[in-house]
Amino acid sequence: MSQKKFVPASVRDERLIEKRRNQMINAAVALFKEKGFHRTTTREIAKKSGFSIGTLYEYIRAKEDVLYLVCDRIYDEVRDRLIRIDAGQGTLESLKLAIAHYFRIVDELQDEVLVMYQEAKSLTKEALPYVLKKEMEMVGIFEKMIRKCAENGELDLDEKEMEMLAHNIFVQGEMWAFRRWAFKKKFTIEDYIRLQTHLLFSGLETRGMMA
Repeated sequence: MSQKKFVPASVRDERLIEKRRNQMINAAVALFKEKGFHRTTTREIAKKSGFSIGTLYEYIRAKEDVLYLVCDRIYDEVRDRLIRIDAGQGTLESLKLAIAHYFRIVDELQDEVLVMYQEAKSLTKEALPYVLKKEMEMVGIFEKMIRKCAENGELDLDEKEMEMLAHNIFVQGEMWAFRRWAFKKKFTIEDYIRLQTHLLFSGLETRGMMA
């Protein structure tokens, strides 16, 4: 099952639902980062959101719903910003620009990405396949860019190599969030972009020498 999970609400005003759920998401990200999903209570989420526990339950049914909403919003935001990139040129330069843009998005959303990386395992069996599908869709955005480069003769990769490269790019972006405790002592986000891009593409350029 990889369909979007329906989170019921007793309120009918869609704008109010979106507003209140965004408040809950922001509060939950801060609490999950500090205490973890399992040690955070719905009462704490409600308090940090600025309303009562009764109000919270008008918009969700369980704490797991909040975690699902957190993951869903993060992936939607990253995906929507990625697909706006004009990377249809099929050149290495356009691919490098897309990678840099993605890494900067992760930098802006690093708390959210960290929470998602650490707590996604606590999603329900109903919600997890859908969230994983959304991640694969984002990997697919990079795979499409890479394939366009290959079609234009900018890269010499087979199907499996293109797929692996797309996964590498996606995980390297996330790594800025979940390894930031180490990276931020030595690197800025711009350092990270420059070094990771250099390592990635220097590996591709020397592949022929290593064969």
